[in-house]
Amino acid sequence: MSGMGEREGDEEPRWLDEQEKAAWTGLVSLVLLLPGKLESPLRQAHGLTLFEYLVLSHLSEARGRTLRMGELAFLASGSLSRLSNVIKRCEQRGWVVRTPDPADGRYTLAQLTDPGFGIVREAAPTHVRAVRRVVLDALSAADQKALTRIADKLRIVPDDFG
Repeated sequence: MSGMGEREGDEEPRWLDEQEKAAWTGLVSLVLLLPGKLESPLRQAHGLTLFEYLVLSHLSEARGRTLRMGELAFLASGSLSRLSNVIKRCEQRGWVVRTPDPADGRYTLAQLTDPGFGIVREAAPTHVRAVRRVVLDALSAADQKALTRIADKLRIVPDDFG
């Protein structure tokens, strides 16, 4: 299979055993299906995507409801370009304002407005119910700790995160 990005030359790949295959297919299922299960109630009830909600939620929890764009992208697990598009839409809705960082003008701050905070307060119960129903209620405390440990080990940072 030349041209498939093999970096070890012509070495045969180490194929997955049954346990590895089960772990991998379980992870892929979560990665592909879970976001939709969490986003659907937010879209239906509040017209928000999951990423929009995460962005607004992180701003609502930040000191002064303000974060640097790069930090916000990292917290919301998105790229800076994706975040910029979402923040632009949120600005148009009056939920967020962007300003240069007075401490260092090379950075941009995103600040949640009062109407934006209101949207988060309205949407939070919907989101928490979905998180509990779809994820947490099925897991024991030990499972939750294991999931946290695994997520930390597999932490992926967006390519454009500085």
